[in-house]
Amino acid sequence: MKPVIVVGGGWAGLAATTELAAAGVAVRLLESAPQLGGRARSVTLDTFTVDNGQHLLIGAYRATLRLLQRIGVDEQAALLREPLQLAVQRDDALLQLHAPPLPAPLHLAWALWHATGLTPAERRAALGFCLRLWRQGFHLPHDISVAELLAGQPAGLVRALWEPLCLATLNTPLAQASAQVFLRVLRDAFAQRRHDSDLLHPRTDLDQVLAEPARHYITRHGGQITTRCRVKALVIDTEGYGLVTSDGIQQASHIILATAPWHAVPLLATHPELKALVQQLRTLGSAPITTVYLSYPASITLGRAMLGFSSGLTQWLIDRGIVCAQHGLLAAVISGPGTHMALDQKQLGIQVADEIARQFPDWPPAQQIRVVQEKRATFLCDAGSDERRPPNATPLPGLWLAGDYTDTGYPATLEGAVRSGVQCAHRIIERLR
Repeated sequence: MKPVIVVGGGWAGLAATTELAAAGVAVRLLESAPQLGGRARSVTLDTFTVDNGQHLLIGAYRATLRLLQRIGVDEQAALLREPLQLAVQRDDALLQLHAPPLPAPLHLAWALWHATGLTPAERRAALGFCLRLWRQGFHLPHDISVAELLAGQPAGLVRALWEPLCLATLNTPLAQASAQVFLRVLRDAFAQRRHDSDLLHPRTDLDQVLAEPARHYITRHGGQITTRCRVKALVIDTEGYGLVTSDGIQQASHIILATAPWHAVPLLATHPELKALVQQLRTLGSAPITTVYLSYPASITLGRAMLGFSSGLTQWLIDRGIVCAQHGLLAAVISGPGTHMALDQKQLGIQVADEIARQFPDWPPAQQIRVVQEKRATFLCDAGSDERRPPNATPLPGLWLAGDYTDTGYPATLEGAVRSGVQCAHRIIERLR
């Protein structure tokens, strides 16, 4: 029997392949790169192994946590779980909030009301905003931008709280970001279970969190994984589906394209039946993520896992010494587009290091600076993008799409990728049965 072939070894492809292998389906995963993980993979910088961008999970990522459990990953060993606590450096104060052990959403209300670094007016505005969202069921009659959603909120509160949360989750500026998708994230994180708002930091590189455990699970359950195998063309004829690859032609019962949309388009564009789908995918924009890794003496620490900033290029600073025992290594994260994209890597690294030096004047200069930039890290989660995101099924039975850009209702997060892969696999399993 022909196998199901999954093209792409990112988190969506790994999730789909894992589900299929667990169900006893003959499955083969093809990845063009030498390693698995896609845009959430590990890279080696000097003496450190880091990720191709600093990633953070939350307790509401049920599909991701379920996948890790299935492949045998010990959550406590792989992830540092902390109850919700945020610290953002404002121009004139440090905003700090933490959630107590109360049921959701009371834990968020308590955290906002007792937050330091907010004025009484800002506290009232934040609580009133959350209450309004609760009464609306976190749903809008039609999508608008997050900037429109936040109209009436104090400007300082937007810069210190809502904008950092929007950029961290949607990777899209406020003026463009989808309010409906943003509300789904807020609902899942804060309105259902208290532990959903927990912050989960990978204790090690993402290869060890998912890619390698998934590889072992898939192969133990009869699946096949081939890296360094580039797919050159999609074949659809009377014999069924096939792929022209660098290893030859491979036939399949079903094909899942678990790649970024801009990589799927060249494979789909040669087939007239898929013209409308190709046009749909071309309407999805992209957004970058930049991570600047800075190495200091091992004694240097933030004293907390992460710290946000309401001005400057750096949006979040993560202490990898606290998170994963890489003492003295900090990760500065810049989500979305901006003026920093016009700088070369050396200029960008110097500017970020200068910002950190102004915040922490007692620190010595950074010993090493390395910039990792994904110029098309995510799809652009702008207002109205829900209507342009395709489902897993394509117009051709047996040809499927998986990826964080598909119609999961979630932004381009690790959870969105895993959800899409699992959904796609379940649809195929139903067809095969």
